[in-house]
Amino acid sequence: MSRDRLAGRLLVATPALRDVNFERTVVLMLEHEEDGSLGVVLNRPSTADLDDPLREWRERAAAPAVVFVGGPVLRGTICLARSEHTQPVEGWRPLFDRLGTLDLARTPADIGVAVELLRVFVGYSSWGPSQLESEIAAGAWYVLDAAPGDAMSADPTRLWRTVLRRQPGLLGAVGTFPSDPCLN
Repeated sequence: MSRDRLAGRLLVATPALRDVNFERTVVLMLEHEEDGSLGVVLNRPSTADLDDPLREWRERAAAPAVVFVGGPVLRGTICLARSEHTQPVEGWRPLFDRLGTLDLARTPADIGVAVELLRVFVGYSSWGPSQLESEIAAGAWYVLDAAPGDAMSADPTRLWRTVLRRQPGLLGAVGTFPSDPCLN
């Protein structure tokens, strides 16, 4: 997989991927460089509400307005936001498809970028050099195009099925697989 082609795409866990950190996950790839890759899990909402620490940003939170578990690396918080603003400014870094990262330590007035929606992720998913390519080659991940609404899906717990069901052919049928094949 070409390095420049993964940022902005989805990694969708195949049914064969049984790692508890990634089983049935949909990962939005934010960076894919020679020295490693970084993404956030889009379909793991937590029960932690955004109220107190993000009071100034809460009205822009995509539903459900909770903190998401972005992956097993729990060193920090990533905020994805949707905006028409395509130039970086202090506190706003555009990525792709109107998505960017937002510095939540700043107020909306400090940044000066009109933010339509945002989603907060505690933790992230990362891979070392060539690790992700090896996992893809081993059949752990489907690499699929993201739809504009995936990062801010209002129904994140169904995102794995939703992304797979919109695929053509047999891959679309994978979205109907039960989580435990013994129940089929």
